Amino acid sequence: MVNGAVSGGVRILLRAEGACALAAAVLAYAHFDHGWGMFALFFLTPDLSFLGYLAGPETGAVSYNFAHSFVGALTTLAAGALLSLPVLVTAGLIWVAHIGFDRALGYGLKYSDGFAFTHLGRIGRARTGG
Repeated sequence: MVNGAVSGGVRILLRAEGACALAAAVLAYAHFDHGWGMFALFFLTPDLSFLGYLAGPETGAVSYNFAHSFVGALTTLAAGALLSLPVLVTAGLIWVAHIGFDRALGYGLKYSDGFAFTHLGRIGRARTGG
């Protein structure tokens, strides 16, 4: 571990889990036939959490992590399934897909040190040093 980030095989496994979450959410979304226009329209919605960084790195990390944690996404999905509310099922599946996509690409949950510091390692120029 370097600065709280995973490395090696564990990092690869966590990224593979993200890819699996993305695939499962997309397959489930296709099964429910909610329309791909809706999926495309809302797929990047969790990235609005970047706006939290306007208030500083600590607020930005909290905002980003709230929108990019499976806790909210899976709670929304489960509530939709249990309450028979298709809008929550749709939102939950799109949200899970987004998180899975980000994790598969190596974008992890953020530390308050700055946007580039994630649980999956440093990202961007900070990662390569250039």
